Amino acid sequence: MSGASGTPYAASVLRALLAAGESVDLVVSRASRLTLLDETGISFRDAHWREDLREWLGRGADGKPAFDVDTDAVRYWPAGDLAAGPSSGSYPSKGMLIVPASTACVAGVALGLSKDLLQRAASVTLKERRPLVVAVRETPLNGQTLRHLVALDDAGASVVPASPGFYAGATHIQDLVDFVAGRVLDAAGVEHDLYRRWQGELGGGTSGQ
Repeated sequence: MSGASGTPYAASVLRALLAAGESVDLVVSRASRLTLLDETGISFRDAHWREDLREWLGRGADGKPAFDVDTDAVRYWPAGDLAAGPSSGSYPSKGMLIVPASTACVAGVALGLSKDLLQRAASVTLKERRPLVVAVRETPLNGQTLRHLVALDDAGASVVPASPGFYAGATHIQDLVDFVAGRVLDAAGVEHDLYRRWQGELGGGTSGQ
């Protein structure tokens, strides 16, 4: 998780990964801590990370309590710990999801920097030819960022803009958030039921509303 606005996207992805029975290695950048505090009022603290994570994942996109999440399958690594497990290619991993990805994070990963564990783990993911999904969340995008995104695509990453689709029949803000989270998980090959899939029938998104 990097510092762009859009912490509900990250929460939805994390909940779905845990629901799918996946073990999660979590890295929260310095910038994302500020974003999380700004968007939710939650301070993500190293010494109390599991408590703070449960509070965060328990809230819906509208900020209200909505979920009961078991975080036992989450292992947290401080962003400044460059000796952490995910910093090495020998550490077992199926891939990496950066949700949301700030333009600064996009630039760092595209340029192969390792200023923190997030960037280092992304570089390791690319060099090991594992799936890397980058959910960029900013608009408009300047030419430099677009070139960085092309470089990530060339390196084998999947770039998934946080652009919700409306054909899935959204009736609540959580539905729009879950659509983006679902597309991120699709790119990573993780099964989920976060949104109604296109069935080739016009008007399908309004059926059942």
